[in-house]
Amino acid sequence: MCGIVGVFNHKEAAVMSYYALHALQHRGQEAAGIVVANRDEQKGRMRFTEIKGEGLVLDVFSEPTVFTHTLRGKAAIAHNRYSTTGSNSLANVQPFRMNYRMGSLALAHNGNLTNTREIRTELQEEGALFNTSTDSEVFLHLIARSKQATQLLQIQQALRVTKGAFSLVIMTDDALYAARDPHGFRPLCIGRKQNEDGTYAYIVTSETCALDIISAEYVRDVKHNEIVIIDESTVKTGEIKSVTIEDTTPVARHCIFEYIYFSRPDSKIFGHPVDKVRRKLGKNLAKENPVTDDNENIKTVAIAVPDSGNTAALGFARQSQKDGLSVKYEIGLIRSHYVGRTFIAPGQDKREFKVKTKFNVVRGVIENRKVIVIDDSIVRGTTSKSLVKLLREALPAEVHLRITSPPITHPCQYGMDFPSHKELIANHHSNQQEIGKELDVDSLHYLSVEKLMDSVPQTEGQAYCNACFTGEYPVKIDTEVTKLSTEE
Repeated sequence: MCGIVGVFNHKEAAVMSYYALHALQHRGQEAAGIVVANRDEQKGRMRFTEIKGEGLVLDVFSEPTVFTHTLRGKAAIAHNRYSTTGSNSLANVQPFRMNYRMGSLALAHNGNLTNTREIRTELQEEGALFNTSTDSEVFLHLIARSKQATQLLQIQQALRVTKGAFSLVIMTDDALYAARDPHGFRPLCIGRKQNEDGTYAYIVTSETCALDIISAEYVRDVKHNEIVIIDESTVKTGEIKSVTIEDTTPVARHCIFEYIYFSRPDSKIFGHPVDKVRRKLGKNLAKENPVTDDNENIKTVAIAVPDSGNTAALGFARQSQKDGLSVKYEIGLIRSHYVGRTFIAPGQDKREFKVKTKFNVVRGVIENRKVIVIDDSIVRGTTSKSLVKLLREALPAEVHLRITSPPITHPCQYGMDFPSHKELIANHHSNQQEIGKELDVDSLHYLSVEKLMDSVPQTEGQAYCNACFTGEYPVKIDTEVTKLSTEE
């Protein structure tokens, strides 16, 4: 769930990375870091400089002079951290970097590997020393130990060994590499921005919203099973070179939860606008399980749990009206943007606290109304319980909860934060009515898997990972790694 950025051929690469990280803050709030490559003219070689720290982007880079004195260079990579494997500590803050026989290298990773324990054990038996508890560090060891003649071949060999979900940006002394795993679980795109001298700076980032903030144009997505190479020849010719990871490219299995919840609605991911998909999710939810307006004395309103539910609620209301129901879209919950996303707060105690401080109810919209609440998902149930409690305090006539995804019944092993069966509320009840009763709503309905799949774009050669709803994992899971990450 992390956010990653790479910039090549811009005189203020660190500043570009900084703003891009701001746009990707929703992808991780635990820590942030930037590594810049700058040529040391006295020693005649590239020098990598970093600033990393725990907290939000504004906290880590609070001193403006870091961009004029410390982080100077024409290439940079950056990372917003949200931990799914590895403890929450400064040692685990990315990007990671190393010096080895081929020069310098820095790496930022979004995703989860599924064969970490196997690789890590083998490397340790060969004498490797690990400095972190994250799965991302294995990339560095594999690249450094590769006997291949070039860094590109070393990276390719390392990515053939690792399995699971990875979107990567890798910076070397003379190039920027970007890669997505053979199944393309996580998003990654390429943009460019014209410099004053007429050349282009190239930007690689998790979502297109990070291109928008720096006024860069979207070029294309990094394809699944692809390694992209951006270097001086790219600057001169405009040609973006690439190679495949595996010789045969499998059908893509994009994470469907990126559309449901995680990506920003103003982004384009996997080649399609997120906002458009969420509207269709809301429309299909209204078709599948409408809330009737059977009492003319009580007005019916559809409200969203902001921000991921906003456009879905609009789609729900419009489809309800199209079907002849008197359902009006209203803003019934106000979100404080000074509190981080509840779902990705590290630790259950912090999550519960943030729910209480994050939302406020618009009483005039809620009181004496039949309220339809549109939300993207229910994971542990903590957020939903607190929200319903807040709504009940505003004295609505009824509260109906509609969810734009199916019940989450299986842990995600590719980078989303629902790691164990026991934490998932859907596994504690035999049906939706029981869950609704626990949440204290008058009715509850989850979108079916069939309607969910009908809502997302269908492209030849591309499919989706919906293992969190179905238990059908596209890539084999290392059960020992699952146990390790849950314990950590």
